[in-house]
Order: sequence, then C-alpha cells, then structure tokens
Amino acid sequence: GFGLWWRNTMIYATAGTALMLLSSVPAAYAMAKLPFRGRNLSLIIVIATMMLPPQAIIIPMYLIWSQRLGLTGTLWPLIIPLAFGDGYSIFLLRQFLLTIPREYLDAARVDGCGSFTTLIRVVIPMSKPALLAVGLFQFFFCWNDYFGPQIYTSENPAAWTLSYGLESFKGAHHANWNLTMAATFLVMVPIVILFFFAQRSFIEGITLTGVKG
Repeated sequence: GFGLWWRNTMIYATAGTALMLLSSVPAAYAMAKLPFRGRNLSLIIVIATMMLPPQAIIIPMYLIWSQRLGLTGTLWPLIIPLAFGDGYSIFLLRQFLLTIPREYLDAARVDGCGSFTTLIRVVIPMSKPALLAVGLFQFFFCWNDYFGPQIYTSENPAAWTLSYGLESFKGAHHANWNLTMAATFLVMVPIVILFFFAQRSFIEGITLTGVKG
C-alpha cells in the first residue's frame, strides 16, 4: 500500500500547504500593514488559537465531520481547515512583514496600487524567504501528521497517509525489523532531500521572521 499512502500524503501535504499560504498571507499582511479597528485584538485571538491543543476540540470536530458533513474516511477533514489559516503561520508571517519598510507600500499606492495589488506585486515578492520557511513548516507537519489521519481516515484504508500506514505496516511486520526500518527510511527520504536543498532559504526565513516584534 505504499504507493497509495505516498499519493495521499502528497495530496494532503501539497494541498494543505497551498491553502494555508493562500489564507494566512492576507491575514498576516492585514495585521502587519493595514490600520483597522481591532487589529491588536485580532492578533491576540490568533495567538490564543496557538494555545488550544487540537485534542481539546477533537470530539465536536469529529462529530461535525462525520454526522453533519459525512466526510470521515477521506482527506477532506485534514485539508479543508487549512483553508482558514493557521495561527502559527500567520504570526510568523506578520513578524516578517513588520520588517518591510512602509515606504515601499506608500510608493506602490502613489503609483495607483490598491491594498491587494500592493500585496501581490510588492509584499509577496519581498517575503519569499518567510513564505518558504512557513511553507516548509506546514509541509513537514502534514507529511508527519499521525493524529489527524488516525482520527479521520482510519476507517478507510484507501485514505491512509504514510504516517498511519507505516504504523499498520509496523504492526504487521513487527518481528521483521529489516522491513520496518526500510519502510521508515522510505518515509523519511523525501523530507531529508527537501530540507537539504531548501535549508539555506529555510534558515534565512526563520531568522528574518524573528527580527522585529
């Protein structure tokens, strides 16, 4: 089942990372650069979501996905929530966007750019290190996520990801440690390769997101 698990994991990690960036970047941009009433309160709420463990809300969330939406046994309960942003990613991106001089944004507005156009043409090109770092964080999380797939996909083997599939593989071949270690190696290889090629941008992005508070 490794081929199927690889496909499911790649769908989960890729789609989840893309949706997270699409939703988190505008929120971080608004909190960092756009003046509006309640901006500080919004930041406090975002930080508060980071303090709430997923285990605390898993029962009502599972009831919603299973009884009301009927999507358990699929990858949708894992992917769809990421379309509404991630507190940790929004906070990191906001910290980086605070370091972008406001003069760049003012110059764009003088040239006739609105807030959305400024975000697309000025802010995002200048934020590539932070976007890459946050994207890698999310991709690694999705790739290694075990709790979510165990809750939502365990009833359907066709929707298993590598992390949960590897656990079932280990249970079936626990005495054959050579097979278990080989399977674990296959799960680790893509992440190691990805980090090897992206480590410079990853470290740069992490460094820059903590420059200004």
